[in-house]
Amino acid sequence: MEAREPLRELRGALRAVLARVRGQTFKVTSQEATKLSLAFSGPPLTSAEDCRKLSEDVQNAILAVATVYYWLPKGQGTTLRKMVRDATTEVVEGMIQLTETILSAPLESLSQDQLISTGGVWEACEQVSNLPRDNQAAVASALAACLGVVKDALEEMEHALVEGQDPYSDIMEDEELGFRGNRDTYWSEADRKLLSSCMGLMKASKACLKKVLGVVKAYGKVDSPEQIAQLDDLADIANEISPSVDELALSMYPPMNQLAVRLNAAKLASVLKKVLEITKTSHVCPPSEEGWVQFLTGAVDHNMNKIKNFTHGQL
Repeated sequence: MEAREPLRELRGALRAVLARVRGQTFKVTSQEATKLSLAFSGPPLTSAEDCRKLSEDVQNAILAVATVYYWLPKGQGTTLRKMVRDATTEVVEGMIQLTETILSAPLESLSQDQLISTGGVWEACEQVSNLPRDNQAAVASALAACLGVVKDALEEMEHALVEGQDPYSDIMEDEELGFRGNRDTYWSEADRKLLSSCMGLMKASKACLKKVLGVVKAYGKVDSPEQIAQLDDLADIANEISPSVDELALSMYPPMNQLAVRLNAAKLASVLKKVLEITKTSHVCPPSEEGWVQFLTGAVDHNMNKIKNFTHGQL
């Protein structure tokens, strides 16, 4: 038996305990929300003593919820801790909303807002059961969320390109004004050449996230602090992709400022190359996976160089 095998068994046992504590703690909180809501849903009027007891039970349940987050060791990964923290925060905020709704409603009445607030606490507690089991699953979940946002942005831009044809393309230029219609509402031919490379960069973003998500699922491990930290580094830099894609997409709409497009494209390209670099040097990228990293790095450089060439006159 390896010397550290008992520690691995202990880790597994502690995770199982934490999972049970999570589930039971949040289940109790959901039940306390129900009891609190029912106590103020109609006659008879809740006594001051019963109200105090209900308040204490709710407070104890919420303190237990907060303890679940504080019990989670930082060494388990910052991505996992953020998700547990966010889930915990939603439950606490939901309970605050429920108490505020009860306090603002007439006595002995059950308002629609109170029903909604109670359901909000139930839903927040239920979401805990869907939390990732470890940092590898947490990072995979974060990457999948980023990929979804990038896919939406890419599809929206593809639709805009199809719909955004020049409405005046069949009209000769005005002899006096020298242009056709309002160019604030459509892309010029020069714009469209630039857009093609920008779309290439956005497609590279989607491909990058899809590939990184795949290797995290296939090779991601949480057996050592170094592996956990590498996964967190990947999640942190990958989180910058979707806002960078959004900024580029927004600058691509007419009337296009080509310099702004170039700057936003450069920012996205820089983020993508960092993601690829961190991926290549981490444990999730064995030699068999290095080929696509190199290919996507080349694709990013190729599209960025074309964007630079198209916008050279804007500098």
